[in-house]
Amino acid sequence: MEDLHVVDGINSAGSWLVRNQALLLSYAVNIVAAIAILIIGMIIARIISNGVKRLLRARHIDDTVSDFLATLVRYGVIAFTLIAALGRVGVQTASVIAVLGAAGLAVGLALQGSLSNLAAGVLLVTLRPFRTGEFVDLGGVMGTVLSVQIFSTTLRTADGKIVVVPNSKIISGNIVNFSREPVRRNEFIIGVAYDADVDQVLTLLREVVDADSRVLQEKGVQIGLNEMAASSLNFVVRCWSNSGDLQNVYWDLMKNFKLKLDEHGIGIPYPQMDVHLHRAEPAQPDAEQKVSLSK
Repeated sequence: MEDLHVVDGINSAGSWLVRNQALLLSYAVNIVAAIAILIIGMIIARIISNGVKRLLRARHIDDTVSDFLATLVRYGVIAFTLIAALGRVGVQTASVIAVLGAAGLAVGLALQGSLSNLAAGVLLVTLRPFRTGEFVDLGGVMGTVLSVQIFSTTLRTADGKIVVVPNSKIISGNIVNFSREPVRRNEFIIGVAYDADVDQVLTLLREVVDADSRVLQEKGVQIGLNEMAASSLNFVVRCWSNSGDLQNVYWDLMKNFKLKLDEHGIGIPYPQMDVHLHRAEPAQPDAEQKVSLSK
C-alpha cells in the first residue's frame, strides 16, 4: 500500500510539473535574470564609485569626503539594483520604495543636526575657504586649522587649546582667513601732543618705516594726520609686509616709533583732566540774624 502511495505522489508531482512547466520556466528565467542584475549592478556600482573617487581626488577634494561620497554613490546604485532585481522576481517594488522612503525620512529627522554638519563639511571641502595649516577666525574662534572632517573642523588656538567646531556653525557664520593672502597691511594710530610740529612728526614716522626692510615699499606707505582728538593729534601709519612678518613688524615699528619720538622730545599724551577750584565767599548773615546779634 505504501508503495502505491509513493507512486501516486510521484505521478501527481510529475503531472503538476508538466502542467506548470511554463510557469516554472518563467520563474527560473526571472530568478536567473535577477541574479544577473545583482551581479551586473554590483560591478557597475564599483566602477561608478571608483570613478567618482578618482574625479574628486583629481579636483583635490579631501580624501575623507571623496571616500564618503564614493561609498554613498556605490550604495545608492546597489539599492536601485536590489529594487530592480526584486521587481524582476515579481515583488511589488512600489511598497518597497515607500518603506525605504519612510525609513529615510525618519532617519533624516533623527539625524538632522548631523546631516547639516555633513552638508556643511562637503561645502567646506569643496569650496575650500581655508586649508590645513592656515590661521583663521571661524565665528569668533581663532586658531590654526589642524583638520577638516566630514562633521567638524579642528583648530589649535594661539594659547595651545584644541577646539572642535561643528561645520554647520562655520558655514552659517563669517570665515576670516588670515593666511590666504601672501601680504597684509598693518595700521598704527600714533598720538602726539598738540604742541608738536606736524611736519616733523610726519618726517620722523616716515624715517622709522623706511628703515625697516620688511616693509614692502612697492605696495605703498600711507602716513597722515588722521584726527585732532580731545587730548592728542592722532597720526595714522599704514604699511604692507609679508603675512609671516606681520606681527613682528607691528611690534618692532611700535617700539621704534616711541623711541624716535622720545629722541626728538615729542611727547605722547595720556588722558588727563584739569580741575579748577574756586574759593567761595563766606555767607553774610541776614537782617533778622543781625538784630538778634545786636540784642
